[in-house]
Amino acid sequence: MKKTAAFLLQSSLIILLLMTLATPGVPQNPSDAPQQQRPRKVFPNEQEPEDVVRFDTDLVSVDVTVMDSMGRPVKNLKPEDFKIYSDGVPQEIAFFQLEKRQGELRPLAIVFALDVSGSMTSDELGRLRTALQSFSSYLADHPVSYAVMTFGMRVKTLQKFTSDASKLDESLERITKDAPSGLSTHTYDAVDDAIRLLVRSAPRTRERRLMKRAVLVVTDGFPVGDTVKPETVIERANAADVSVFVVTLPSYSRVMASSTQTPLPTPLDVSGLAELTGGRNVYANERDYAPLFRALAEEVSSAYVLAFYPPEEKRRDGQVHTIRVEGPRGLTLRQSRSEYRAANK
Repeated sequence: MKKTAAFLLQSSLIILLLMTLATPGVPQNPSDAPQQQRPRKVFPNEQEPEDVVRFDTDLVSVDVTVMDSMGRPVKNLKPEDFKIYSDGVPQEIAFFQLEKRQGELRPLAIVFALDVSGSMTSDELGRLRTALQSFSSYLADHPVSYAVMTFGMRVKTLQKFTSDASKLDESLERITKDAPSGLSTHTYDAVDDAIRLLVRSAPRTRERRLMKRAVLVVTDGFPVGDTVKPETVIERANAADVSVFVVTLPSYSRVMASSTQTPLPTPLDVSGLAELTGGRNVYANERDYAPLFRALAEEVSSAYVLAFYPPEEKRRDGQVHTIRVEGPRGLTLRQSRSEYRAANK
């Protein structure tokens, strides 16, 4: 009898052991599972709602903003006004989208990344709140979602994506009341996190249209203490087709000999963060920031979308290929990315 009991116990232990080995991905104790660090590299696969038009993954898109000689957005161009090249070879435009299509406005997803380091004055933060309200008011008719991040010593998400104007204003009000976040200014880390948030929470398409994704950085222009390099952030922005706009506030002018001279380039300017992602660097030299931010809101919402199918032999070669867009003479074009990486076979 004792031998039978021992045999049954031994058999039970063997069965339990086999069951454990059959499910290696499940730790015996959740608290014993290793803590995974968030990778600061490429993004997870983007998830799209089921009700959107699914664009062919081989289709390569690029946003293009067109400005006239006065710096105003040009919105009346047609597909035949553009030429698109990949690796220097002309490509047929397979997809073209304006800001409006049959009365519909293009959906937007915008992250405000705001510098709250000690170098930003409380007066600037107060006027900034009013300017951002002006920005959102200009886009009130658009299907737009906003998120708000702050950065200084660390990057913090104050408001996840919302279309509720009151929630946006509440987050901006909190910024003016919070104490400065140290003397470090983790600007590139903030943009990196903003891109990650866009990829995770703002699907590439919405309401059956390609979404415009952008980051609006407001800072004093001097990144300090970042853990990610500028070229890495630019590469990630291009991969996600995200444009970065940078507004440098007047606190930067205090380092200049004269407030009337042309502002010297900041490290952000030199890095090409805005230029190489289809955005723009601007300086808020007036006490009233609102007109500048309204102009930026118009520009963000005025991009064309062009797309093409790469040559068959390059569609899935896993290599990086260049993109170049040309438009009518006399106009200035800015494209959201200058290259793309093809999928692997």
